[in-house]
Amino acid sequence: MTGEINIENLASGTIVNSEKYLNLLIDFAVSFTPKILWAILVLWIGFKIVNVINNAMWKLMDKAEWDPMLETFIQSLTSIILKILVFISAAWVVWVETSSFVAILAAAGLAIGMALSWTLQNFAGWVMILMLKPFKNGDFIEAGWFAWVVEEIHIFNTILLTGDKKTIIIPNSQISNSSMVNYSTEPKRRLDLQVWIGYSDNIDLTKETLDEIAKSDKRILVDDWITIAIAELWDNAVIFNFRVFVKSADYWAVRWDILESIKKTFDSKWISFPFPQRDIHLYNEK
Repeated sequence: MTGEINIENLASGTIVNSEKYLNLLIDFAVSFTPKILWAILVLWIGFKIVNVINNAMWKLMDKAEWDPMLETFIQSLTSIILKILVFISAAWVVWVETSSFVAILAAAGLAIGMALSWTLQNFAGWVMILMLKPFKNGDFIEAGWFAWVVEEIHIFNTILLTGDKKTIIIPNSQISNSSMVNYSTEPKRRLDLQVWIGYSDNIDLTKETLDEIAKSDKRILVDDWITIAIAELWDNAVIFNFRVFVKSADYWAVRWDILESIKKTFDSKWISFPFPQRDIHLYNEK
């Protein structure tokens, strides 16, 4: 008899608890279903707006003729940020504590930023290079004490190639924050040489000879200024400035050929090159 009563009590208690939990579940569904539906609607509308913004940004960047790599990065970054904002808005609709969520995101972003600060600086340098375009692949630049040809521009570093075929890898933050000379931006360069002759040599003959050398080389742009003038009178030499314009691609070849031509032509015309020397006088003392 006691066993039957206990079973009946247990069964009735189970039914009561089941009804209690079922009612709680129904109340929860009734309470949160509209919020969940609103959250889904916010996500759907938010993603539609994100797509519209991305398409508009893509068209604006294409019209401005930005670098394709930079366009892809900016669009991807903007899309991620906007989608995070959409998710936060949806969480707020269902009464999730967004302040805690935002605080966690901020702390995570700060930790990642501190850990990757140097990498982010190089990345920022890459963005600046692509936006400002101080140089591009194939340009001949001078940075520091060296001159290199730009081989490739990567996200975190720039690869340069020296004249003797050495590959140099420089972080983008370093190369974007330092001064440099880009010899490839202009189609023409001025070739500057100093020519020394002795005081006993004929100045007019020297000027005529240098003018002939300049006009005999077809790579020298004779339509631009050709400067042949005395620059200095030193203690053992008369110094001429010899300046001509050439195409940027011909600069070094013309320089080497002109130097060789000056030496050979001056020798044939008996125009001397002064060099350090010392006269020793001997006196016979009795």
